[in-house]
Amino acid sequence: MKYKKRDVGPYNIQLINTNKFKTVTIKINFKRKVKKSEITKRSLLSRILLESSMNYKSSRLLEIKIEELYNLSLNSSSYISGNYSVLSLSSIFLNDKYTEKNQVKNSIEFILDILLNPNVENNKFNKDSFNFAVSSLKEELESQCETPSFYSELRANEETDKNASFSYKATGYLEDLLKIDEKNLYSYYKSVLKSDLVDVFIIGDIDEEEIKKIFSKKFKIKTIKKPSESHYDISNTYRKRIKTVCEKKPFGQSKLVMNLKVEELSKFEREYVMRVYNFILGGGPNSKLFKEVREKNSLCYTIGNSYSIIWGILKIRAGINKESFKKCVNLIKKELKSMEKGLFTDEDIEAAKTTYISSFESITDNPSSIINTYISKEYLDMDLIDDRMKNINKVNRDMIISVSKKIHLDTIYLLEGDIDE
Repeated sequence: MKYKKRDVGPYNIQLINTNKFKTVTIKINFKRKVKKSEITKRSLLSRILLESSMNYKSSRLLEIKIEELYNLSLNSSSYISGNYSVLSLSSIFLNDKYTEKNQVKNSIEFILDILLNPNVENNKFNKDSFNFAVSSLKEELESQCETPSFYSELRANEETDKNASFSYKATGYLEDLLKIDEKNLYSYYKSVLKSDLVDVFIIGDIDEEEIKKIFSKKFKIKTIKKPSESHYDISNTYRKRIKTVCEKKPFGQSKLVMNLKVEELSKFEREYVMRVYNFILGGGPNSKLFKEVREKNSLCYTIGNSYSIIWGILKIRAGINKESFKKCVNLIKKELKSMEKGLFTDEDIEAAKTTYISSFESITDNPSSIINTYISKEYLDMDLIDDRMKNINKVNRDMIISVSKKIHLDTIYLLEGDIDE
């Protein structure tokens, strides 16, 4: 696998050349500093671009063209990456070697046409495409608020810090959706092309010069290339008294979410030591939380935790009966203290390392996952796979104990259901 970063005027193309796959995978990212007021527009924009274009004025015409390109896949998303909001267009298509001459060229030109030549009339997005995208986003936003796990995590984040980017809804807000029309969304689209930082990532058995030539000719945007600032958005303020919030909703099972802030760590600590810590604490059926809270004391239906490297947030989640709330919280606190005391085995450490090495190995079998590792390298300065597999083995007991003392319980949130299952 060979990697090159090529300068193409307003943006960079990062090429990962490998003959391991029959497909070519491409991802085009537009990013800018995150603003809560813009999130809904970016989310809606990611949808409307795939509804139609000037050359394919209906979803049916788009589908026909996609079939002609050997069922090329085309996806878009909008997400929050710490200090940045990212709008991403991605595609997977077959290589020329397995289809016909110019398949790669035709596929890339189609993708760029969808991106740069949207269905616009009188400086406004096409009304039918706009209405369909709005309806789709509205349905998703409404359903999220009816999903206990999503709602409880959102509310826990808001109670931790409503002004921090980790508390924002990446899909947007219903109240903001009502303010968007065909005209102001198109104006925003033009500002994205003009002002966002742009990165292109491509993996496959590709001709690097041909790819650069296609983009130079077809991806002519005038954005000014600026140095990217850090994506990391880690708080350095910690509560002296833990915040506890209980909220009642007509859901069945109650949901417990505990947010813990992790102090700013070294690169090695956040990439490796915290990964091992996270696994031992609550990363699976052999974890401390699962064994103690679920198996021994039967206080929850599900329990586990996750660590967000970009925000420095450790999140513990559990599905519980509301009567078990205090006992469950106390047991979780006890297990957090036990990590500080080093009450875990060498076998726990080795199991964590083995699990992560297996996950690293599986990444190399998936082109999209490989691209994501290069995005992590570009945006977060994270190591690539070979270094990850070497460095995870350097984690030891003393490192885990040291990191555990840099973790501070911040917010306890209970979404109290009115029915016990």
